[in-house]
Amino acid sequence: MSLLTPEALEALLGDPGDNTNPYGFAAAVERDERDEFPATLCEALVKSGFHLNYLPAEWGGCFESFDRSLTLVRSAARRDVNIMPGTMFSIIAATCLQLHGTPEQQRRAADILTRGGGVGFALTEAEHGSDLLANEVRLTDGQLNGEKWMVGLGMSCEAVYVIARTGERAAPNAFSAVLIDVAEVPEGKLERTPAVRTGGMRGIDMARLRFNGLKVPEKALVGKEGEGLEAAVKAQQAVRLMSMAGSLGIADTAMRLALDFATTRRIGRTVLTESPHPRRELAVAAAALLAADVVALTAARGVHVVPEAFSVWALAAKHVVAEATDELIRRCGTVLATRSVLREGERGAGLFQKLQRDSAVVRVIDASTLANIKSFTGQLPTLTEGTAQPDPAAVAAIYGLDAELPAYEPARLDMFARGVDPVLAGLPDAADDVAKALDDGGAADVGALVGRLADAVAGLGDLTRAARERGADPNALVDAAERYAWLHAAASCVHLWRANRDRSLYGTPPGSAGWLGATLGYLLARADGVDPRHHGDVLLPALDAVVALRETNQLFSAQPVRLATTR
Repeated sequence: MSLLTPEALEALLGDPGDNTNPYGFAAAVERDERDEFPATLCEALVKSGFHLNYLPAEWGGCFESFDRSLTLVRSAARRDVNIMPGTMFSIIAATCLQLHGTPEQQRRAADILTRGGGVGFALTEAEHGSDLLANEVRLTDGQLNGEKWMVGLGMSCEAVYVIARTGERAAPNAFSAVLIDVAEVPEGKLERTPAVRTGGMRGIDMARLRFNGLKVPEKALVGKEGEGLEAAVKAQQAVRLMSMAGSLGIADTAMRLALDFATTRRIGRTVLTESPHPRRELAVAAAALLAADVVALTAARGVHVVPEAFSVWALAAKHVVAEATDELIRRCGTVLATRSVLREGERGAGLFQKLQRDSAVVRVIDASTLANIKSFTGQLPTLTEGTAQPDPAAVAAIYGLDAELPAYEPARLDMFARGVDPVLAGLPDAADDVAKALDDGGAADVGALVGRLADAVAGLGDLTRAARERGADPNALVDAAERYAWLHAAASCVHLWRANRDRSLYGTPPGSAGWLGATLGYLLARADGVDPRHHGDVLLPALDAVVALRETNQLFSAQPVRLATTR
């Protein structure tokens, strides 16, 4: 099957604003009202080969790079993020099997997935949530007992990857993984019941799986005993990239809804996009959107170059994208006002509430934002207090959008970053270069923001040390980790601008500093814990950029994609 491009996907699925389009917004809202799974949309996507874009070629897939897959997924998810559980939920089980599955297990999974079937992933338990070391589902003497909760594709999957306790310690090596072929399970040994309904992403397949003395053959063990949880934690790093694609799809549609209204609505003789307060709200939303795009796109490239860093990078990126998307939705809701709560009567009615609800689920679907931040606090000392050397070649490969990426190697994913962070290690040189270029180009105000960023990054080590001192605020290390995430995102913006000075980004002229100033202003404000609106005019170029991209039917991304939307 030939590679599917975002433009080809857009042409296949048509204008989502057409109320008669079965793949459009109106159909998504109708399904949402009925708690209905997007079966027709998912069938069209599977027929197009969409689901093959996270599977490696040796499994019969079309995966090339995460940045390509990210753009493809967000193009589909802007119509209805529920396509992700319909076509992409097996990615974590597939990645785990890539990491330590036998050739036979990999062949079985590949057969299921290339047909468009599902392989479930059973990790969490209702009583323990993100406290994975307390999980109780147990594999003892070859028998599996206990209940897993919120298993994606749990009701429909043909096989399920289960992580169960095989030891007594509260440690990762107390858990092992098995791959269960559902068709081979004797009656009564596996009970599948729908999970409690969610407020957003309604109608998706989530289930409780109860194992009742299920006899597990030795060949079902995946990898070695005691390595199941470690493989799962590594695999979730890749999953978060696709989770960010869902957030970006939601953000894209929310922004368009707000602009569709604000570019035509007038207060007196002034359209809302030119009226001071709505313009400022939309500027914050636009800056949040561009910042989220930079973070997700560059993380999707970075996993090819420095997968060893992703035990932190993926978590930080997920946090920033989820938080930025939530802020965007809130700001757009402020501008839409009453139209943000209408369920019927106008074009787009009901859609904004669906986006709000869906975003709330996406932000916690692989882990809550708090769990994300807390999970890398222990790595902060080596990341911020060490002496990591810059790696210019890695930075150039990640941020140069025309640079060829190395093959993705999931075996290089690690549980700990061990001081590896080329993004912040390479910032001092990049900041000096970019600040000088901006000063020479008449953008000294943006250059000053770059200088502020460099100073803030230099202070992370002191902040981490203070947070670790005896008697420090117990939340200080979590706060330091969150600040790290926002500054890491800002550093990515600087690297992206530097590596693509001769390329048009976000539809602006090559070397334009407007989008860079807007994203830095937004991200530094979030790092400082202040309202981004206080940065005022520096955010406005982001709004001008997204308005122009909307007018030319382009995806709100640094990677140009023409949309099917007709104006």
